Formats: sequence, structure tokens, C-alpha cells
Amino acid sequence: MQKEITLKLKPHEAASEKIIRSYISASASISLDALAGFIIIKQSIDARSKQAWVNLTVRAFIHEPFIAVSKKYYEFLSVQKAQKTVIIIGAGPAGLFAALQLLELGIKPIVIERGKDVKERRRDLAKLNKEGIVNPESNYCFGEGGAGTYSDGKLYTRSSKRGNIQKVLQLFYQFGADESVLYQSHPHIGTNKLPHIITAMRQQIIDCGGEVLFNKKLIDFSFNNNNINSITTADGDQLIADAYILATGHSARDVFNLLHKKSISIEAKPFALGVRIEHPQHIIDSAQYHCAIRDENLPPASYSLVEQVNERGVFSFCMCPGGIIAPAATDPGELVVNGWSPSKRNNPYANSGMVVQVTEKDALDYFKQKNYPIQQSPLLLMHFQQAIEKKAFDIGGGNFVAPAQRMVDFCNNKLSTNLPDCSYLPGITATEINEVLPSFILKSLQGGFNSFGKKMKGYFTNEAVVVATESRTSSPVRIPRLADTLTHPQLNNLYPCGEGAGYAGGIVSAAMDGQKIAQLIHQKMNS
Repeated sequence: MQKEITLKLKPHEAASEKIIRSYISASASISLDALAGFIIIKQSIDARSKQAWVNLTVRAFIHEPFIAVSKKYYEFLSVQKAQKTVIIIGAGPAGLFAALQLLELGIKPIVIERGKDVKERRRDLAKLNKEGIVNPESNYCFGEGGAGTYSDGKLYTRSSKRGNIQKVLQLFYQFGADESVLYQSHPHIGTNKLPHIITAMRQQIIDCGGEVLFNKKLIDFSFNNNNINSITTADGDQLIADAYILATGHSARDVFNLLHKKSISIEAKPFALGVRIEHPQHIIDSAQYHCAIRDENLPPASYSLVEQVNERGVFSFCMCPGGIIAPAATDPGELVVNGWSPSKRNNPYANSGMVVQVTEKDALDYFKQKNYPIQQSPLLLMHFQQAIEKKAFDIGGGNFVAPAQRMVDFCNNKLSTNLPDCSYLPGITATEINEVLPSFILKSLQGGFNSFGKKMKGYFTNEAVVVATESRTSSPVRIPRLADTLTHPQLNNLYPCGEGAGYAGGIVSAAMDGQKIAQLIHQKMNS
């Protein structure tokens, strides 16, 4: 017999298989000998009171053999002789999961990626961190796995209606993620483990007869009769397929420019912009777990904060417990920061984006105040994003040194006389960040930080440092697509996909979007 049992345990109890077994035995009124084993189905932490609790739902195997979780959920077909091919532009989560779905359906995927594989990409990241040299084709945003490879590996999403979340988690597990991603309420892989998983996905595509091509940057495409005929890459190759999935990510400005130049419809899309805020991890632990020292059996604490300030939403974004702030620029002369955590989340700092929504009107008002000759266009918010990043780079002094202030000083418009230690490797410099951010963002963040300090004990402190600028929260452009076919309104065989097209907001939602498009392509090819 198999039985689902819910347990409420103290952290040290949840860390002990022996204790969990004893609780299962008591709950099911069986002897320990009758329990062959158990699988954790759900796990969450309730830290609302002084005593933190771990809630577990387990499947107990009683009086029958224990069956462990299968490591192989899905089979992939050989496409060596497939008659249909799909070119996928971009090897991020959307592109890779689209490719895997096509393999399940017997269609050959050809994935082209402007950047390098994860091994080669790592060398370019080291140069960016240590020498301030950015490779525009190989960085934290571009390369195998896309921005997702170096964005912490958070697998939590609220987009449950967009697709099969569990399938995405099972595929990550199948390709090497820890089993915990299947049952944790906020699953997380870790930046240190993601490269191996991405490499395994690539190998699966190749083993089945698909292709993954690096250093293949899209620079042009030809079309007539509402269909793409071919695409051209920077090395001069012309590639032809039955369908094309455009999954280039939220930072592919050259792709947005190319579409606009060819009069292919795109739209300005509101996005969020702000800063990274970094605290010593122990401050967040103390606030969230109501203790002086975190229980060793509890993970480093996280938070999710949101507040309305002057009728604008201010919210935390991509919170990284035990994490690191990283330089995420894609071009020289532009400064962007992002955050990530290793699998153990064992660094001494906690960082999070803290951002404010930006609209087209905001951008127009900003350019008007600065006397910039910018007009309304689908690229308006992209130009605004770029302008702020350039200003941050200049004020930081170059080499990706980031403007920074202590949190209380930031809220009081006071230059910090010194700065705390920070995980950001290129370094930080004391600056009044009001020189970087537009006033509406600055004032919203100041109000937000004050409010968050009232919600979370110890949060509002000068031990925390504000680092500018967090600007790649999502795409500032949307590439429209039809609701029924998900094709572009002007091109019957072009499928805008994932974060870069404006239809996803993280690894899981991007992966689900890729799967959904692959399924629709299959339906169309077989109709």
C-alpha cells in the first residue's frame, strides 16, 4: 500500500531520515518494519512564528517494495532521418526546451547560438569580472544556456497556466539536477551546477541527430509571401528550415533593431529598472527566522517584498540568498548588475534586485528633460534602458566598477563616506546614485526601502549596500504573435518565444513557452 502523509517537523527532525521514518510510522499506525521507504512529494518552510517548521508531504510504501523516483521520465526520438526541421535561434531555456520537445515529437531541431558553449563562456566571464573586458557575444546573457545559466537556477514560477511545470522540473532532474527540485516549494539548482545540466541537454540533442551550433549569430533573414525563406549568420552561412523559433533572450538588442529595420512589427514593452541591494546574510536570516543565529538545518533565508509608492509598484526581483552580484553587461560602456547563488547558497551575502516599473511615458519624459532627440518608437524603452546603463558605467568610472551607496545614505541622499564589503568582483565606488537613476525611480526606491524596513526587522540598515544598476529584469520589447498559432502576424513560420519576445519571466516560464511552441509546430506540420 502507498499512502500520502503530511508531517510538521522541526528543522533538525526534517534533516533526519530516521526521525522522519518514526513520524511516518506513528502517523500511519504501523511498525517501522512495515515501512519499506518513502519519497518526499512536497517540502516547504513555515517561519511565521519563532519556531520555524518544515512541512513535508511524503508517499510512504507500506507492506510493499519501495520504488525510488525514476531518473528517466522522458524518451527522445532519433531525428537522423526526420523530414522536418526547425531552426531555433538562441540556446537559452526557451530554445533548449523547445529542442527537447521537438525530439519527443520526431522533428529535427537545429539550435544556433551567437555565443560559446558553457566551458568556453566561463573564460569570458572571468575576463569580465577580473579585467573589465566584455565580449559582446559571450557574457552573462549570451552563450549556451542563455542568461539562465548564470542566473542562479531558480525554478519557481507563478505561471502555472502556461504549461506543465512538473515536466520542466522532471527534465531538469533527468539531466542532472538534485531530486529536491521535484518537491521543494521554491526549487533551486545553483549556478555552479547548471553548466553540467545544460551540457547534458546539448548532448541529448546531438545524440538524437539534432544540431547545436555555437558562434552562429543571426544577422539577417529573407522572406516573401509571409514566410521566412532563410536566415543568414555572421559567418556567412545561409540556413533553411520548415519553421523558425526566435528565442534570443531579453538582451538581444541587435535582433530588435533588425526586425524594426525590416518593418517586422515589434512593440515597446514596460519593464522594471532599479538597483541591487546586498545585505549580510545573517541580517536576513535573523529577520526571517526570528533568531540570532540560523539553525544549521535551515537554508539561508530569502524574502519577497512589494510596496506601492506614489502609485508605482516597487518590488524585489531575483532574490539570491547566499549569493553574489555579477556584471551582466552585453556591450562595452554599459553597466548592468545581476545576482546568482551557488547550489549551497553559502556565501556571506544576500542580494536582490529592487526595481520599479517603467512605462513609455516615463521614457519620453526622461528624454525630454535631458533634451535627447528620441521619439516614440517600438525601441523607445530599449533606448531608455541603454541610456541608464551608459550613465551608470560613466559615473562608476569605467571597467564595470559600480556606483554604490549604503542603504540609509541612499534614502537620505547622502554620499557614503565608505562602503561595506561587497560580493561584486569588479568593485564598487561611493557615488550618489541619484546621478544615475531618474528621479521617479529614485524616489520610489527610497520610499520602498523605508516601508520594507518596517515590514522586516533589521532590513533598513547602513550595513546594506545599494548597487546600480539592475536593468535587465525583462525585455523592453515585445514581438507580437497570434494567440492561436503563436506565429508572428506577418510571418507564418516565425515563432517569437520566451523572455526576449516578451512572453516569459524566468527559466521555467521560458522553458514552458518553448515546449508549447514546439507542440504547436508539430500540430501544424501534421494537420
